[in-house]
Amino acid sequence: MDPVEKFLKTEIKIPSPPAIAVRILDVVKKNNASFGELAGIISADPALTAKILMVANSSFYSLNSKVDNIQRALSIIGVDALKNIALSFVIAGKMKGTPEGGFNFDFFWKRAITAAVGAELLAPMVKHRSDDTFVTALLQDIGIVIMFFCRPEDYSKVLDEKKAAGLQVCAAEKQLFGFDHQELGAEVLKRWGLPESIYMPIRHHHHDSPVPDDYALQTDILLLSDDVSSAYHGTRSTSKILEIKKILGEKFGISDADIANYIDSVAEKSVEILSSFEIDPGDMKPYSQILLEANEELGKLNFSYEQLVLELKQAKEEAESLAQDLKLANARLRELASRDGLTGLYNHRYFQEAMARELSEAVRYGRSFALIMFDIDHFKKINDNYGHPRGDIVIKAISQTIMEMVRNCDIVARYGGEEFAIILPETELVGATILADRVRKSIEALEMVADGLTIKATVSIGVSNFVPKKSPNKKAAMIDSADKALYDSKRNGRNRVTAIDTATT
Repeated sequence: MDPVEKFLKTEIKIPSPPAIAVRILDVVKKNNASFGELAGIISADPALTAKILMVANSSFYSLNSKVDNIQRALSIIGVDALKNIALSFVIAGKMKGTPEGGFNFDFFWKRAITAAVGAELLAPMVKHRSDDTFVTALLQDIGIVIMFFCRPEDYSKVLDEKKAAGLQVCAAEKQLFGFDHQELGAEVLKRWGLPESIYMPIRHHHHDSPVPDDYALQTDILLLSDDVSSAYHGTRSTSKILEIKKILGEKFGISDADIANYIDSVAEKSVEILSSFEIDPGDMKPYSQILLEANEELGKLNFSYEQLVLELKQAKEEAESLAQDLKLANARLRELASRDGLTGLYNHRYFQEAMARELSEAVRYGRSFALIMFDIDHFKKINDNYGHPRGDIVIKAISQTIMEMVRNCDIVARYGGEEFAIILPETELVGATILADRVRKSIEALEMVADGLTIKATVSIGVSNFVPKKSPNKKAAMIDSADKALYDSKRNGRNRVTAIDTATT
């Protein structure tokens, strides 16, 4: 089976396109589709309407009069162009997330939007007419986002491999996935119902395989638009600019002056369009201004060569980037050192440190907190009857159940073996006892399936608390109280909760 096909069929559930995107595509496919029908779909979403009108009235289109409704935008810009603007907004809006694992979604879309602007401005210069240019360039790397959403840990390895070994991203992807983001992105867009004129150029936009003649010009535009985006947002701007100048000059006969104006225009237009997508453009300046500022910095040293100027700027950016990468790597190592390898919960060492911190803050600010400790009843029998690998499955399932029941501020740790602990900041004994009983009932209701066998388990729980000015100001005293309560639960029949109020003992 083809690796992409296997990935989409067996490893993930293919992402679904946004509902409004489906409706827009369905209307456009109709031979008798009216302006009114498409306008009605877009106008039903006020936020989308506002964004489209913002783009229509921007310098990107430079219209003679203001466009104040979707119907007018349709009549001036055209159905296909407006459809693609709408698709760009809804797809980019769906494919977002928080920065993690070395992947920054805002930066990804900043790169993508800059490339889309670059492609749209470049198309008439190389005599290519298509209303699909903007959306095609915007989505050329959509496969990267899908790969990260589906297998974030593996894609983080791709990014690490790209930086460490200097591999091209497609090569690193093929090493870990067996295919690259071009192949995956094109296949997903095809399944979403986007036209061949969009997904086929995306399939070949890195020019690492033979490009069909019908799409050769579109793929050239995508490659160049990616280069200009990389020049503004990457660390190798000098080489990218030189590559753009070489291709546009030698292959398309465009003058140096026109190329310089084009590269500057990409920055100027991108700032407007990025704002429409609610992405901060940051300090994005035209290339000529960047060059001028860099030359001024080096004027004292009498350096005037363009490449030397930009290489100095890039060296500084690369050093800052490496420092940030090192910081993130160290943070990841610290996180790994405080986690239990089997469950992903915090480990015993981290628990002890967290207890000391929480007690110190509770004393300082005069606030209560609680501690839950529990272990799995007759866990030795589970291991003896089902084997240690299945025992591990039980521990992992219980860990996952606990994590789904606690707050973000709570600290859940594997205390050791089959024993667990939960630190509950700003929680009274009554509230902690209620949570403990919910945990007990949820675990009792669990049916853990391992190799066709259904395994059930129960837990015995102990709860203790800290009350300012009443409880002992000692971490060990609180842990000992919770531990004693746990063993009282075991002694009294197991599968139960016992609480000890340290303020009264």
